[in-house]
Amino acid sequence: MIPDALFLDFDGVICDTERAARLSWEELYACLGLEFPPALWAQMVGRPDGESLAVADLSRRHARAQWQSLLSWRRSRKEELADAEPALPGVIQLMDTAEDLGIRLAVVSSSSAAWVGRHLRRTGLYSRLSFVITREDVRCCKPAPDPYVTALGRAGLEPGAAVAFEDSPPGIRAAAAAGIRCVAVRGPGQAIALPQADLVLDSLDAFDFRWLAT
Repeated sequence: MIPDALFLDFDGVICDTERAARLSWEELYACLGLEFPPALWAQMVGRPDGESLAVADLSRRHARAQWQSLLSWRRSRKEELADAEPALPGVIQLMDTAEDLGIRLAVVSSSSAAWVGRHLRRTGLYSRLSFVITREDVRCCKPAPDPYVTALGRAGLEPGAAVAFEDSPPGIRAAAAAGIRCVAVRGPGQAIALPQADLVLDSLDAFDFRWLAT
């Protein structure tokens, strides 16, 4: 049965802002004479508290009092890099096909409304969505099911009538906990394990809509 709605994560699925985040951390670590650990990044992806994990790691490895100024620089650098990121391959095609089939589209993200809205408008995609769920709309972010439960309520749907698209373990666990089938999309060069997904793709442009009917 073709679903009534597709729920797309934003960071890493629609736009590779995850790359911007990773590069900004790599640059900060390099300024301190350190290498940004890939294992740490794997823990951070898809989590709203990712910055606190990196700060805890840095605090253990480097004694420095001016963390706030460094973190402010890192956030500005992330925004600068993210502003140069276009919609990822396959996003426009996915939206076009969904609209042709009468399938609603929504974004379900653990990022802030300001961040998600800014980049959706920048890429010209905001108007194509039925609604956007962000961290401000829920009590608990992913991996809790709250964002997807909220999206189902907003759409007036049962879990089986929607499919989620995610790129991180927390997002996949959130969709699974809400009873929603999930397509996992690996980011460019991403080596993070994506358990619990119903389908794993290396790129969104490899998605075949016939899978939805299986």
